[in-house]
Amino acid sequence: MATVTFRFYEELNDFLPSSRRKTAFCYACAPGETVKHAIEALGVPHTEVELILVDGESVGFDRILTEGDRIAVYPVFEVFDVAPLLRLRESPLRVTRFVADAHLGALAAKLRMAGFDTLYDNHFDDDEIEALAVAERRIVLSRDRELLKRRAITHGCYVHAQKPAEQLREIFTRLDLFASARPFSLCMACNAPLREIAKGDIETRVPSDVFAGHARFVTCDVCRRVYWEGSHWRRMRALLDELASR
Repeated sequence: MATVTFRFYEELNDFLPSSRRKTAFCYACAPGETVKHAIEALGVPHTEVELILVDGESVGFDRILTEGDRIAVYPVFEVFDVAPLLRLRESPLRVTRFVADAHLGALAAKLRMAGFDTLYDNHFDDDEIEALAVAERRIVLSRDRELLKRRAITHGCYVHAQKPAEQLREIFTRLDLFASARPFSLCMACNAPLREIAKGDIETRVPSDVFAGHARFVTCDVCRRVYWEGSHWRRMRALLDELASR
């Protein structure tokens, strides 16, 4: 058994017990243990990690730990350019799309309203989420560390915030989604594209006061829901405008 020293940075400390946060600490590793296994044994999902340095040298998840190694573990960087170093994933996903676990239904709806393809079903089990992430190259959103530790899941975000609006802010900031948002282009209920529909075609599908008070409507051809610029729309627009201004 070898003894190594770990130091985790920034928000990765949230996964650690208080005695190990923002400080170097010793860890006894088994023979042949990889740095990935050790990081996850300490409670940090690999999807949260962007850069690992061992004795100042950038390494991959498969690096075998040896006696005396000093390991620095960093999260995704927002401003620091780590391109010259070894990143742990081949490249970002070409299209930003998500699959959310059963605890994040409200966040999934808000992401859809912001225009991001987001799969959600509160009956999805972990195997289904993993399969969707792999087959459709989706980012997994979860508050379940064990799900994010699955080897096949290469892109994921542990959601720290509790309230949906704060969760949306967290994901927008972490993944820098501001420029790629396409508000009100997807159905909040079923994730299908919305299209504009003539007012005369929806008279029997909305309340009479809504029909009288609005000129523009959009609809989903899958679930046939109709959307208009009501109070919910305005609240969501205000939230997206606030995110864009940060």
